[in-house]
Amino acid sequence: MPESLKQQLHRGADVEVVQAPLTATRQQLAEIAARNTVDMFSVDAQHGPLNEESLVSFCAAADELNIPVQLRIKHTRHAYLIGNYLDLGPMAIMVPQVETEATVDEAIDAFYYPPLGKRSWGPLWGYGFDDSSERLEYAEWWNQTGILILQLESVHAVTNATLFAKPGVDMLAFGPNDLNFSLEAYPNHPFKSVADCVAHVEEQMAGTEVKVSGL
Repeated sequence: MPESLKQQLHRGADVEVVQAPLTATRQQLAEIAARNTVDMFSVDAQHGPLNEESLVSFCAAADELNIPVQLRIKHTRHAYLIGNYLDLGPMAIMVPQVETEATVDEAIDAFYYPPLGKRSWGPLWGYGFDDSSERLEYAEWWNQTGILILQLESVHAVTNATLFAKPGVDMLAFGPNDLNFSLEAYPNHPFKSVADCVAHVEEQMAGTEVKVSGL
């Protein structure tokens, strides 16, 4: 059985993620894939429009190309909506500007089906789901397949990375521009650059299955 992207991340492999506009057609996605190595298409709802019907269509078009979709949700406080977003077709969710363990717990609960989380049943257009999918079988498959990513975008988040890297979190990524805002607000902090922050988190995650996405 081929290794899943989640398994690749857990062993530290790099995964190529390419951003595409939510309005892209299947043909446009195929052209992007022809020009790039694409393991996942990325949709950025944090800084762009998000239409649920368009997300369903986008994910369906990407699925025809056997390429899953990563969605960066609109706001940290929308972590409770992750289950709903997943029911529309993405395989991976990125939560921006994570600052608290409570957000991490909420994201994990909304992302995974029981017994790992509390996601409600009703995938409809969910990734890998069809009318023949049996509930418990699909839930187990999803829990072993879906990818949950947290973005660290402040000195506080970087400092608390080990608290955020809970079971169920697959990747810690960085938002360099917002992280630079935070670093500039603390000029005397031991972390002097985004590279310092990345190095610190990589050191903290050594020996774990949590992938650190550097810059």
